Amino acid sequence: MTYDKETFQFYADNAAQYANRREKISKTLPTFLGRLQKGVRVLELGSGAGLEAAYMLDQGFDILATEGNPELGKYAHERLGERLKIMRFDQLTATHEFDGIWANMCLLHAPWDALDEIIGKIHGALKPDGLLMASFKSGNGAQRDHLDRYYNLPTQEALEAKFQNAAPWKNLELTKGEGGIGFDNKPYDVLWVSART
Repeated sequence: MTYDKETFQFYADNAAQYANRREKISKTLPTFLGRLQKGVRVLELGSGAGLEAAYMLDQGFDILATEGNPELGKYAHERLGERLKIMRFDQLTATHEFDGIWANMCLLHAPWDALDEIIGKIHGALKPDGLLMASFKSGNGAQRDHLDRYYNLPTQEALEAKFQNAAPWKNLELTKGEGGIGFDNKPYDVLWVSART
């Protein structure tokens, strides 16, 4: 299984509440965009309600936003129109198409055993010297929260090994820091991943 059905259903059932929860972009998004040339082609995975994709469009980037959950995708479509595609991570088939891929707090729901394949697809979708930035909640292994959402919750060492083994990344860097307060009202720590093809 390349996605978790219970987690998928949670976001479908709570799409309206979740879509209206965030008002600010990630603090690391300007860093990501600053490492790219203006106007290049960027893929966003797990777009949610399209907040960050809309920001990237406003900054002059050529965006394709993807959201695997059709209910959440409705809200992204209101912002992005035809730049929004309903697509799960495992359905990515692009080859050397994007200069950058932004995956903010979304791959953390991918089953740990399926993550190798997904990372490989991401690597294949990037052009040579393409940039990936992704973020994960850190922990000590997969578990569910009290809302029954699945998280892969890797350690820094486990996540670094996962990326190294899944594809031939260059300049792979992982940093750990404080996150925020989640939908479950609990604080979390974040692992940020930056890598080039």
